[in-house]
Amino acid sequence: MKKLAIFFLIVVIIIVGISYMYLNYKANYYEAKKENKQFESYDGQEIYGAELATIINKAVNNNELNEVPKDTKGKYKNNDKNSIEIQIQIIDNKKTYEMETLYRGGMEKFVEFYNQIKFKCNKIEYHESTNKVKYMLFEQITE
Repeated sequence: MKKLAIFFLIVVIIIVGISYMYLNYKANYYEAKKENKQFESYDGQEIYGAELATIINKAVNNNELNEVPKDTKGKYKNNDKNSIEIQIQIIDNKKTYEMETLYRGGMEKFVEFYNQIKFKCNKIEYHESTNKVKYMLFEQITE
């Protein structure tokens, strides 16, 4: 009788453990899906500079909320979990800028000069461990 009770207790513990892991997985999945939605909608889309400034602000806010560390140059480090990096290729001077460079230089100036310029998101990468957006590349398509 004691062995039977121990057996059922072990089965219940295993079922509770599996249920917990499944529910935790589902919660993480839906959280990643919700966070990605605000960035994935721009994949392959043409947007204006003002909207790109909004995306950069969202990415910086996301990194700040998730306490993503910065390197000595002030660039957010890839933490393999929830950091977001955005690069912008400008055809005017054939340079690629990090979002931190534009953010530190003042988004107002960026919007002032590139408000009516179109950009296109040509690349999105995801963190392997969380499937959250980790990298986006926007390329200028009009002058």
